[in-house]
Amino acid sequence: MLQELVTAAVAVGVGGVAYLVAGARVVKQYERGVVFRLGRVVGDVRSPGFTTVIPAVDRLRKVNLQIVTMPIPAQEGITRDNVTVRVDAVVYFRVVDAAAAIVNVEDYRFAVSQMAQTSLRSIIGKSELDDLLSNREKLNEGLELMIDSPAIGWGVQIDRVEIKDVSLPESMKRSMARQAEADRERRARIINADAELQASKKLSEAAKEMSDQPAALQLRLLQTVVAVAAEKNSTLVLPFPVELLRFLEKAQQQPPPPPPAGP
Repeated sequence: MLQELVTAAVAVGVGGVAYLVAGARVVKQYERGVVFRLGRVVGDVRSPGFTTVIPAVDRLRKVNLQIVTMPIPAQEGITRDNVTVRVDAVVYFRVVDAAAAIVNVEDYRFAVSQMAQTSLRSIIGKSELDDLLSNREKLNEGLELMIDSPAIGWGVQIDRVEIKDVSLPESMKRSMARQAEADRERRARIINADAELQASKKLSEAAKEMSDQPAALQLRLLQTVVAVAAEKNSTLVLPFPVELLRFLEKAQQQPPPPPPAGP
């Protein structure tokens, strides 16, 4: 009789240990556990650490709370100014409500991916090419808002959305290169013209000063001679006064004197 009791106690102990082992679960630090009992969510979300469930009755679903980096496949669309582009992006999100992520949506990763692709195509159609190329911060904010609005009901929070690359047709790239080159040439010509205008004003002021001080013109002439002699010592420079040329021109234009009258 005693042996049977010992055997029964051992059997019960072994069964209890087996039952405990079968119901033992470990939830990692970056996870949360949702327990389904006969198909219904029971209790609060299980925190990280050791926990137990009822074998054959409870089912524990673990949800990862780490930030997920999901690339959005390149989407082709036509911008508001009728330019065909291909745009790809990346979305960063994480689960903030484990129970809602399991109950409210079948596959929250797939749902976020499809919503991101749809929102990206919508952003392409509402934006112009210049906005896609130079105003990405504003587009990123709009794209994040479009994805985050429905994701709140899925227990998912969108942390950030970034547009990675904008691919243009080759013809558009060549047209933009020609436009940029023409714009650079226009700016260069404007700068040269502005420099010529400033130089002409300074030369006009210098001419006025030299006309008031004739010695200044002579000093400037001597400086020019020194500069030429420093570069090429074999060159002989003979300053020729411009006033003499003007005098000869005036003398040539004057009519000859009339012949003297006869006696």
